[in-house]
Parts: sequence; structure tokens; C-alpha cells
Amino acid sequence: MQVSIETTSGLERRMTIGVPAEQVENEVAARLQKAARGLRLDGFRAGKVPFKVVKQRFGAGVRQEVIGEVVSKSFQEAVNQEKLRPAGQPSIESLTDKPGEDLEFVAAFEVYPEIELQDFATLSVVRPVAEVSDADVEKMIDVLRNQNAQWVAVDRAAQKDDQVKIDYIGRKGGEEFAGGKASGSLLVLGSGQMIPGFEDALIGMKAGESRTVSLSFPEDYHSEELKGAAVEFDLSVQEVQEKKLPELDDEFFAKFGIKEGGHEKFLAEVRNNMERELRNAIKNKVKTRLMNQLRDRHTVEVPASLVKEEIRALRRQMLSQFGGGQNFDESLLPDELFSGDAERRVALGLIVARIIETAEIKTDAAQVRQQIEEIASTYEEPEEVVRYYYGNQQLLVGVQSSVLEDQVVEHILQNASLTEEPCSYEEAVQPDKDNSPSEESAD
Repeated sequence: MQVSIETTSGLERRMTIGVPAEQVENEVAARLQKAARGLRLDGFRAGKVPFKVVKQRFGAGVRQEVIGEVVSKSFQEAVNQEKLRPAGQPSIESLTDKPGEDLEFVAAFEVYPEIELQDFATLSVVRPVAEVSDADVEKMIDVLRNQNAQWVAVDRAAQKDDQVKIDYIGRKGGEEFAGGKASGSLLVLGSGQMIPGFEDALIGMKAGESRTVSLSFPEDYHSEELKGAAVEFDLSVQEVQEKKLPELDDEFFAKFGIKEGGHEKFLAEVRNNMERELRNAIKNKVKTRLMNQLRDRHTVEVPASLVKEEIRALRRQMLSQFGGGQNFDESLLPDELFSGDAERRVALGLIVARIIETAEIKTDAAQVRQQIEEIASTYEEPEEVVRYYYGNQQLLVGVQSSVLEDQVVEHILQNASLTEEPCSYEEAVQPDKDNSPSEESAD
């Protein structure tokens, strides 16, 4: 096999590979002979079809199959021989195949960049330090009660935080405008869902009452037709409802899997969940902040093929998250929408991979087990969940990748500067404001 390599630009390589003719011819002949042994054709006994006829009928198809396999195998042998690391699949630019002559093809591909790791001692990370207080637990219980509250009709005037069922008609210049009409619409007063003044106008109204109010759309409203427009709304209240919070009783506790132990057990469970959330939030903040610095401190030329793959993954992720299971035209989400995040994610992934390679970090099976058990502890049958994770390769690989990233962070922090910053529980669990999707993963 003859190999020649040309660097076309940056990470791009163009490799010409020549494969001896006999290698192809011998494989084609061997496959045709094997096929002929059990072949049945009209006019011939089984296995007695002349080789010339077999070659005439099936030679072209078999040859095409062999060529595909030879190209794939010889390309892999060539990159191993030349000690290259292709990023993504090669593009076969040309292929010359003539019976009796050497097979020659040209493969274009990109290689992984060489990354020189910076001194980790130059990295400085702040770790939040927080505890779950009794007040935090009580506040969380209030949140849970509000999430499970019921709306009950009341015979009084509407006030802030009530929910009202209303009909309304909006007019601009005396004419109804698109999207300005609804019947039986539910609205929580004070939620800020409607334009300024709309919800305030409903406060003090009772079921069965109507009124007309003059309002203006904000100057930055999304509809060009309605930006800053003066309008009138006819408002009618069908029903006023107030929020009724559930009692802290066994029925309420059962919704959270607490079948015995009452209020004390419920408090303990809420605190345990909050402490778990706090630990994970702090760990993820440290990881994110460290990964941001890693990316910023390294100059990495990223292979375009890997960026394209990441763009496709981000697009699928967005469609899955917001598509509601419906089929959408992917062209409505252009590459440019994801390219910045994709490039950053790929670059960070390459840096992390280089650290893993250099430090010879191997996935810690004990940490994997610990993480799976922590996930399983939130379910009623933890042992079943653990078995399920170990029996599902996709889930297991996901946990292993997460643990490997944690090990990379631990390795870097052995040399980086780490300072602690006391803060509240709420501050600790909130993500950093400058987070971007690209900074949350180094897959």
C-alpha cells in the first residue's frame, strides 16, 4: 500500500492511497467462487454454474462491495501507519478503479489539534459555602404547598394574587385587533402576564361585573402593529378564585412518598433533598467556573466536522426540549444559531480529553456506584433503580462520563487556587448569571 499526505490548511489533510490490484482482484474472485458453490440458475445444476457466468451476472455488485471494504480498511491502516488521528469521517474525493490496475483513492479529512496544556496553578476558582437553614426548609415547604394549592371560588372583590376567570375584547381605534379577544381566560392577578394596567384594572371587580379600560401597549411590544398603541379593553369577570393551600397532613405527605413518620419525617425528607440539591449545585458551579477558565486559557483550533456534529446535537436537543414531540422543519433552526456554543463545547471537550490522556485518568468505578446510588435514593425502590442503571448501557455511560468530568475537576483543583465564599442556600443553588449552554458540558 502506497500512501502520500498533503496538508491543505490547518487541520485539514488530503491523503492519497494506492492499493495493489491483486488485493482487490483476489478478494473479488474469492467471493464469486464462494457464491458459485451454492448458486442456482435456470439451465444449470445447483453449484455447477460456470464461473464466467457467475462473474458476468454478479461481478459488478461484488466488486463494488469489495471496493467499499478495501477503501475503509486501507484508510484505517494508512492513518495508523502515519500516526494520524482523524476527527470525523473522511470524504472520498476521487477513486480510480480499473480491472487489472492498482486501486487509488484520495481521502480528505481533519485531524485532532495538538493541545499544549497550561499550568493549572494559574487557575483560580471560588467555591460557594452554604447550609440549609430551618428558614430555608420552611420556605421550601411553602413552595411545595403553593404548587399543590387549589383555586376556590369566592364571593368577593378580586385582589392581588387571586385568580380570575374573565372575558375580554381589545380594540384599537374602535376596531378589534388580532389576539385581543378571549373567553373564559384564567389569569392570576399580579403575575405580570398581561400588558401594564390590565391586571390592575381587574382588582376590585366581582363576578358578574364589567368595565372598559383605556391602556397602552409597551413601546417594545413584539407586534409592530401594537407597539405603543393606545387601546381599549372590555373586561368581564366570570369568577373570582382564591388560593387554598393544602394542610400539612398525611394526605399531603403521601404526595411526596411519605407513608409513615408524619410531619417529622416529611421535614427530614425535605431537608435531605435540599442538601442533595445544594451539594450538586455547588459541585456544578465549581465545575462550570473551572471549565470556563480552562476554555479561556487555551487556544484550540477546532475541527469543522466535530463542530457540525455538535450543531446537529444541539439542534436535536432544542427540538426535543421545545418541540413538544411534533415534527419540525430543522431548517428553521439555522446552524448559525448554535455555532458559537458548538465551537466552545467542542474546544472544551478536546481540552478535557487532553487532560484525561496526559494525567491517565480512568473512570473510578466506586464513584460511579456512589453517584448511581445517590440517584436511586430518591426513588421508592432504590435497589431496582441501581440494577436498571447497570443494565442500561446508555444510562451507565452517561454516569461514567459525569464521574470522569468530576475526576478531571478534582485533578485540576490539586494545583489550582481554590477559595471559599460563604453565601445563602438560595444564592448557592442559583446558576451563575453568565452561564451559557456551552459551558455546562465537556462531552
